[in-house]
Amino acid sequence: MHDTRFLRAPAPLPLKDVAGLVGARLVRGDPDALIRGAAPLESAGVGDLSFLDNPKYVRFLASAQATACLCQPLYAERVPAHVGVLETAEPYRAYSLYLATAYPAALRPSGFFKAPDGGLARGTIHPEAHLESDVRVEPGAVIGARAEIGRGTVIAAGAVIAEAVAIGRDCHIGPNATIQHALIGNRVIIHPGVRIGQDGFGFAMGTRSHMKVPQIGRVIIQDDVEIGANTTIDRGANRDTVIGEGTKIDNQVQIGHNVEIGRHCIIVAQVGVSGSATIGDFVALGGQTGVNGHVRIGDGAQIAAVSVVHGDVPAGARWGGVPARPVGEWFREIGALRRLARGNRGG
Repeated sequence: MHDTRFLRAPAPLPLKDVAGLVGARLVRGDPDALIRGAAPLESAGVGDLSFLDNPKYVRFLASAQATACLCQPLYAERVPAHVGVLETAEPYRAYSLYLATAYPAALRPSGFFKAPDGGLARGTIHPEAHLESDVRVEPGAVIGARAEIGRGTVIAAGAVIAEAVAIGRDCHIGPNATIQHALIGNRVIIHPGVRIGQDGFGFAMGTRSHMKVPQIGRVIIQDDVEIGANTTIDRGANRDTVIGEGTKIDNQVQIGHNVEIGRHCIIVAQVGVSGSATIGDFVALGGQTGVNGHVRIGDGAQIAAVSVVHGDVPAGARWGGVPARPVGEWFREIGALRRLARGNRGG
């Protein structure tokens, strides 16, 4: 059961309506049973919708107490008789669809401060800034000259929007985020502490000193991007740093200057992408992965966590390791090392 202190309890929804909402097939259970919330299998109770997607959690099926469970047909017969079964090929996605309807406030931050009188609280806004209607600028936020902000956008407490930055409509800029030298699309979510558009790390190295190279590019963030807390995205050195539409970036990620990231990528926490790397569409980078500068990762490629990418990766490839290489090769090498270690112990 979620804490209603932060999110309102959803309206009860009959199980048959839940099935229609998420595109699942109701194969067992009372169609009129009311779903009042959602919870994981191990803690769900009466009135809760749960799901099974990862086989590691099959062990919780036998003791499940949820009113209904979303699962693939493979697991339907293992669900206890008192639990309704909603069959779907994508249980986690179906569960997410229900959550989006039941808890819409959890989809997008709504701000961190509301004026007691219900009006729009205001931070410090330069008179030459242009804000469309229904923009909320919370206390402590600063908006510079010639900045442009689209309607429905929230600039949370303590955020700084520098001169000439453009931000689209229905965006959320989290507390203490700073944005400069950037153009941002619509429906972008930027979580607390994000830094966008600061200098890239550019120095002409020398034997007596290292000369700073002026960074004269921008950051372009396209529509529907989400950027996690304390992530940093440097502006381009001599061309733009680009984040493609629909890409989701986790917390504490570093993206260097001139990096180009395609559409609908997933970049997990503590990834570092060095300058001038190019990442295609629908690429997934596992946590703590490092990507070397000037390399290219092709569309649809997947890189395992804690890997180091030194060279170009073909489209659709699955690589891992240090240095990263095709997973089949990587696994064979690990297996060979284990066999060698066992042989040495035996000797």
